[in-house]
Amino acid sequence: MLGMCDKEPSVTIMTSEYPPYIYGGAGVHVDYLSRFLAKTIEVEVRCFGKDRPEREGIRVRAYERWDLMNETENERFAKVLSPLSVNLAMVREPIVSDIIHSHTWYTFVAGVYGKQLYDKPLVTTAHSLEPLRPWKQEQLGNAYRLSYWMEKAGIDASDCIIAVSGGMKEDILNCYGVSEQKVRVIHNGIDPVEYKYVRSDIALQEYGIWENYILFVGRISKQKGIFHLLNAVPYLPNDVQIVICGGAADTEEIEREVVYEAAKWRNVKLIRGMVPKDRIIELYSHARVFCCPSMYEPFGIINLEAMACETPVVGSAVGGIKEIVIHNETGFLVTPGEPEELAYALSRLLYDKELADEMGKSGRRRVENLFSWDSIAEQTVQLYKELIGVRM
Repeated sequence: MLGMCDKEPSVTIMTSEYPPYIYGGAGVHVDYLSRFLAKTIEVEVRCFGKDRPEREGIRVRAYERWDLMNETENERFAKVLSPLSVNLAMVREPIVSDIIHSHTWYTFVAGVYGKQLYDKPLVTTAHSLEPLRPWKQEQLGNAYRLSYWMEKAGIDASDCIIAVSGGMKEDILNCYGVSEQKVRVIHNGIDPVEYKYVRSDIALQEYGIWENYILFVGRISKQKGIFHLLNAVPYLPNDVQIVICGGAADTEEIEREVVYEAAKWRNVKLIRGMVPKDRIIELYSHARVFCCPSMYEPFGIINLEAMACETPVVGSAVGGIKEIVIHNETGFLVTPGEPEELAYALSRLLYDKELADEMGKSGRRRVENLFSWDSIAEQTVQLYKELIGVRM
């Protein structure tokens, strides 16, 4: 990219998730990125949902889905047609910001239309890729073709694509064949002032959690490897609790299956729904080990959250997890989909408290040095300035 603009740019961020309605890592990313960007530039957020007031100097516009889109005879189609209706509503009002920045396929069409209607540079952040989530074909049927098309349209129209990890950049290049010059790696981040070890343990009492426990946090999804963790339970000590904080489920069928499998084991605690942030920080802080057994994970911000709270991580050696967790230093990387290998790595940290403490402290240092939101926001603003400079 050539050129650089000296003026402070303004941005309109398109997102499906925004506080207080957050159910995944992309929503967490947008929440923090928008707040830290707003320290130095003007930020507008356009999101799914009902009207919300200005937040920390950020102008927020919310758009509800069209009821008509939910009246289709095929419920699977509604899961894509409904978000598409919000995309159209998002661009009805003029966009006066210098940059449009869309997050996830849910808003990529809004980015494409906004670019064409208002002649603004388009940035998209890819938090995951539809071609690498084949289980969605089972969930959405033919509607999966449309979510894939929406993602591809956004990628193709982008002036720049932000990849949240080096692994994600390779995936974008392999799946969509875009020019490497169009893809910029800017990692996800965390606020280490907010996420840190705390002594309070009210959450343990509230949820009935044992003194020694393994923690999982994530959506109830095949992607997150939740079934691999459940399959590892027979190989783990029965006096250690496996605490699963399961967020939104991809489908009702998957949720029922997880509930059924978890109920088989007296040492599995399934907490359904979103846990408040102060309580989840307590759970991170007192866990003996954090487990991220994902099959596909472009970044994995939950690993940063655990590391910031000085908890060692056992994660799958996939995607962005390999750029967060340093094997034998801040935790262990294991082969995805291998329950016995997963259980062995978890057990090493359960039985060796000195090693676990050492890895937990190393993880905290890594978070502080490399993954602060101030740095990520600064890199993003510099990218915006480059794009404006090219247009001038």
